[in-house]
Amino acid sequence: MTIAAAERDSLSEVAGRLAGILLGRDRTVSDPSASELEFEPVLEPRRLEAPGRPPEVWAVDGGQALVADARCLQVFVTRSALVCFRDGRCVVEEEGPLHAHLLGTGEAGGQRTPDLPEGAPVDVNLLRDREEWMAVAAAVDRAVPGSVVLVDGDLVPDWRIPADVVPGIIERAVARGVSLAAVTKHSSLARGGAPLIGQLELEAAQLFGPRTRWWVPVGRTREGSRWPDLQVVVARLDPDARYAFRVDLPSGSDPEAVLTTVAGVSDDAGFPGYPYPLSVADRLAACPGWLRAETWLALDEALEQAGVSAETRERAFDDRHRMMERHG
Repeated sequence: MTIAAAERDSLSEVAGRLAGILLGRDRTVSDPSASELEFEPVLEPRRLEAPGRPPEVWAVDGGQALVADARCLQVFVTRSALVCFRDGRCVVEEEGPLHAHLLGTGEAGGQRTPDLPEGAPVDVNLLRDREEWMAVAAAVDRAVPGSVVLVDGDLVPDWRIPADVVPGIIERAVARGVSLAAVTKHSSLARGGAPLIGQLELEAAQLFGPRTRWWVPVGRTREGSRWPDLQVVVARLDPDARYAFRVDLPSGSDPEAVLTTVAGVSDDAGFPGYPYPLSVADRLAACPGWLRAETWLALDEALEQAGVSAETRERAFDDRHRMMERHG
């Protein structure tokens, strides 16, 4: 493939603007995806002490897949996975049942499920997020005191989740002596418009050397925010880790104590620095292509038994865009 002169000019213009951001001196920290955090005026990396050994580490993740798409109507499946590690061994491994959802019917929150706000628009992201928080609550209830419950992503629920759900889970965790921590693999945090975590990784390496665990307090929820009361840090959790991650913690947590505990399960050789229980939960929650295909076959059979003809099913759900590309 060759790039035309006009296309090359366009790419050069974008590269120039991007270089100005990446090499700029602006130290303003921001999060383009949200505005409910008050950021620290100065971000200083701190050494993280040796990993701890929690009695249990639980991890939760959710998955989804589009099974049938008629554009005006769609069928999705969602599920949430739950794992528990004790003494370095996985003792709970639950991939969670698949839940099928028909979207596009105009049903709003309250109509679909009574625990959602009346009239709120419903999509698959909301349904998956709701399922994940139910799994987090279950993990908190099953964890022994001193344990950590890990969440994939952040501690900020979908805006349509009732405001008291996550604070309620945090209160239950505190009452049971269980820590909560949410890990974001790819953060939108920025400084001067450039990716913040990459900058902190370079600065910490210069400050401490290449094989050091470290963490940086980044910000806290604004007073009066609709978000749960939380703190955000960035942490590198293993000496061999290539990457640091954003970690959300309840505001009352001792960040260093929780991070050293999470570091104790972040030394997997395959992906050092990322909590291994979350990797297992992610694998369990995934809805791969074969599962989508099997679900579609089951749905197709159920539609046939309900009297929907093969021609009607085909006309409704054929991917016309893909067919045109295939024969173009």
